[in-house]
Amino acid sequence: MELFPTLEIGWLNGWILLAFEFLVQGSLLLVFPKDVVARLFDRSDWSVKQSVYLIMGKVFSLLTLLLIILTPLKINSDIFMLGIILYILGVVGLVVAMYNFKDTPLDQPVTKGLYKISRHPQIVTLFIYLLGVCLAIGSWVALFTLLISKILQHFSILAEEEVCIKHYGESYCAYLDRVPRYFLFF
Repeated sequence: MELFPTLEIGWLNGWILLAFEFLVQGSLLLVFPKDVVARLFDRSDWSVKQSVYLIMGKVFSLLTLLLIILTPLKINSDIFMLGIILYILGVVGLVVAMYNFKDTPLDQPVTKGLYKISRHPQIVTLFIYLLGVCLAIGSWVALFTLLISKILQHFSILAEEEVCIKHYGESYCAYLDRVPRYFLFF
């Protein structure tokens, strides 16, 4: 792992891993019903403060993506294979979580599949796959910007839960009591 890896445009950069995941996730969003996709990205009930945290997190996410795109994969490093394993687990988990989300009626909170063990499996699996990419490119600075983006995203997650409590009421409150926010903890 390098603190500041060499940034360059190349064929064997982290963009390859991003492109595959974006293709998978984008394809799912294209075939999912429009009302499901709208539900997934609905931020209409958020306060200005909540939206500011979302935007700040997105800035760090974009910085992370830029670093990944411009950093060569460290194919011969010891940590590369661990990164690829995490990447694959994250992408598969994200697909499963998206299908769990899609298969839930719009008037009910999502509580089936991976949502039985995490209230936010899409966010967690997205983090796992991006963590894998940061390891595969061997960049401490990309890992740092990823962690900052996820810390800021935590506040967006709190906002999302507030909206779900208002929308789904007692059934969502019971779900909050039963299921941890991030898989095994919190």
